[in-house]
Amino acid sequence: MQKKLKTTALYLAILAAGLGSGYGLSLLPGLFKPTYTEGNYSAYFPNAQAKVVLYGTDWCGYCAKTRAYFKENKIEFVDLDIEKSPAAKKAHAELGGGGVPVVLIGNRKITGYDTGAFQAALKNAAG
Repeated sequence: MQKKLKTTALYLAILAAGLGSGYGLSLLPGLFKPTYTEGNYSAYFPNAQAKVVLYGTDWCGYCAKTRAYFKENKIEFVDLDIEKSPAAKKAHAELGGGGVPVVLIGNRKITGYDTGAFQAALKNAAG
């Protein structure tokens, strides 16, 4: 009985290690992916005074976190809802779409909620 229990525990440990390493390996490419894309995004800013543009939706949790981050840090931004504005939807698609939020800061496009990338892009745009 005790031998069966040890054998079962060993098999479960091997199974867990295999599943864990498989999951970890699936995340590995994302570790080497840059957090932003550089380019000339000036056509996607609604006006010359805008320094930060957020393409998002009302229901997106990461869009809400991005808005809250910008407001908490007193970062002025233009908030464009891709579901309410056909022009914003078109611009979002031209930027590669794929998901929200998409944030433009200077010459950088950041997809997703990444405060480190926001700070680096703001620093880059300022100086």
